[in-house]
Amino acid sequence: MRSEKIFEKIHDDRGTRARTGIVSLPHGTVKTPVFMPVGTSATVKAMSKDDLEEIGFEIILSNTYHLYLRPGTQVIGKAGGLHEWSNWRRNILTDSGGFQVFSLSPFRKISDAGVKFRSHIDGSYHMLTPEKIVEVQTILRSDVQMQLDVCTSWGTEYREADKALKITVDWLERAKKAWMEGPENYRGKLFGIVQGNFYKDLRERSVDELVRIDTPGIAIGGLSVGEPFEVFSEFLDHTSALLPAEKPRYVMGIGTPEYILRAIECGIDMFDCVFPTRIARNGMVFTHRGNLSLKREANTYDLGPLDPECSCKVCREYSRSYIRHLYKSSEILSAMLATYHNLYFLHRLVLDAREAIEQDRFAEFKSAFLGKYQEGSA
Repeated sequence: MRSEKIFEKIHDDRGTRARTGIVSLPHGTVKTPVFMPVGTSATVKAMSKDDLEEIGFEIILSNTYHLYLRPGTQVIGKAGGLHEWSNWRRNILTDSGGFQVFSLSPFRKISDAGVKFRSHIDGSYHMLTPEKIVEVQTILRSDVQMQLDVCTSWGTEYREADKALKITVDWLERAKKAWMEGPENYRGKLFGIVQGNFYKDLRERSVDELVRIDTPGIAIGGLSVGEPFEVFSEFLDHTSALLPAEKPRYVMGIGTPEYILRAIECGIDMFDCVFPTRIARNGMVFTHRGNLSLKREANTYDLGPLDPECSCKVCREYSRSYIRHLYKSSEILSAMLATYHNLYFLHRLVLDAREAIEQDRFAEFKSAFLGKYQEGSA
């Protein structure tokens, strides 16, 4: 019963593998394709929950590693979970923290049992196992929880990638058992993660194992980890074509128009990234004519909107000149306005992509959008 089908396909694009669908989760349905803003520490930086709801987001992402370390599961558990604690009443996907352990920890030791690491906050030592990660995400009441996995970087040798894959598969089997044995009143869904680095035979084996173990959804991990876009595109295309059509497909860590549209073209349903919020805080915004740096002197006297083709409230009410002034003055409002705009931009992009898929013209839409966007970014 816990592994019931959660994805309903609505329409396949005639010319590509792009598709629209609906994912059914404990806090409501999510229309796909969907971009999920990242709220690492139970908040999307510079955004209120009302802002996120106003734009139309149905799901956001938080991070198990960060929340486990601070404030800890006792605090969030006492509140009844992340939704009650943060007052976000829509869906939340939580990353297992595997990537953060391997990228942020100054010390880590991977074994068959799990991973021992040293906190980047206070230097304390912790041991995380697949079962512990399921337990933590159950306390968080995650609508989608991710397995603990071993993420390898671009350039990893075959033997190391093979070993990481074997551990990831073993950890998924243990995670699923723990998830299945969890409390009956918890309805969150477990997603397994495809690994295998940049070796096609390992990717194929990983997918075979995931299909055998059978989780409600499948994520593709280990991409966008430093490889060229052409390599990302090749391995995304190869891996996504192997995935079962009846499950939602999630690519972890992509957040630019080029990557998002390529993922949609390959039949991916869900994606997330800190990129749009991070660049906003650093004075960079998306526009239909390419990325715009607020730092440029040319914006000092520009009384036009960030993007004349954008209908968000920031573009309707504020000028480039004013937002540049806020940024140069280190005013908090600069990050708030730029972040709102960037998230609205990506949400609108995905909505337009959905419409194009429904009308069997996704390839045309992608070509037209990127033609203008990349020309302006040159």
